[in-house]
Amino acid sequence: MKVKKQVEELEAALKRAVADYQNLERRVNDQQQAFVKFANAVLIEKLLSIMDDLDRANEHIKDGGLKLIMERFKEMLKSEGVETIATAGQEFNPLLMECVEMVAGEKNRVVKTTAEGYTLNDKVLRPAKVLVGKGPTSHKATRGEEDK
Repeated sequence: MKVKKQVEELEAALKRAVADYQNLERRVNDQQQAFVKFANAVLIEKLLSIMDDLDRANEHIKDGGLKLIMERFKEMLKSEGVETIATAGQEFNPLLMECVEMVAGEKNRVVKTTAEGYTLNDKVLRPAKVLVGKGPTSHKATRGEEDK
């Protein structure tokens, strides 16, 4: 009887050790995958600043070749898991956007995007910088504030 009990205890200890090892193996694997997914984040952020420069240049130059290069650049970023945060006409979302100014417009709606925002594998890499509507304002309230 004593030997049987010892065997059962050793069997239970072995099962716990195997389960602990499998959990550790899974956790290490998940950490490695997360590291690989986000290892390029710093480089991608630097590339995004170049994309911003290209966007600004395109506003002034309006060149077909430049536009083609920008599209290829965006496709490459997308293939690496980078997505543009949709902002046009959207309700302001502080998790994805940064309000740089409140302006006349529909309350809590994005009126204009001043800098594109991006996610990397569904994690915010850079929030979008937006102008947000403050809603209708009456002339009396505005005039009263000016008098103060």
